[in-house]
Amino acid sequence: MPPNVGGVATTELDPSTRGPVSGVGIESQDILAMTDQMMRDMLQNPLLANPARPPQVIVDAQYFQNLSSQRLNVNAITDRLRIGLSRAAQGRMVFVSRESFGVVADERAMRRGGRVDVGTLGLTRAQAGGDFRLVGRLNSLDQRNPRTGMVQRYNQVTFEMIDLERGVIVWSGLYEFARAAADDILYR
Repeated sequence: MPPNVGGVATTELDPSTRGPVSGVGIESQDILAMTDQMMRDMLQNPLLANPARPPQVIVDAQYFQNLSSQRLNVNAITDRLRIGLSRAAQGRMVFVSRESFGVVADERAMRRGGRVDVGTLGLTRAQAGGDFRLVGRLNSLDQRNPRTGMVQRYNQVTFEMIDLERGVIVWSGLYEFARAAADDILYR
């Protein structure tokens, strides 16, 4: 097959900066800035980061809704936030993996059935429960001028940490921005 003579060579990019292909939606630099801001805010909250016992926190995409007009894999936000928090918290928070519930249940059944030993940590009565869970929403408001083709989008991402026993919000965060462009790009 002949080489793509008219093509463009691959370019390495810094995900924290705007790249050559950008539009009015949420992009890599927004995810990095937003999750860094949320992480810093959460680690300053005494209920989350400084209690007598480290709280057990669930941070995944199960209760994070994309209600915006943009197609976006919300795992890109929640995974980066959880990993960043886990690193920065240094034991001040313990993270519960609901995504691994089935894997853990299978291992527990093999241990209790005598098919494998109990490992080095021993047995517990049940899988870990969560004290707090992250919920959130991605919203947008779009405008388009049919005469000029100009597109404008207001993007809003909200995060809340919910006390899973009492149902109260112990922390909230908001990240928002607006952009305009002559032509929007296709997000996949």
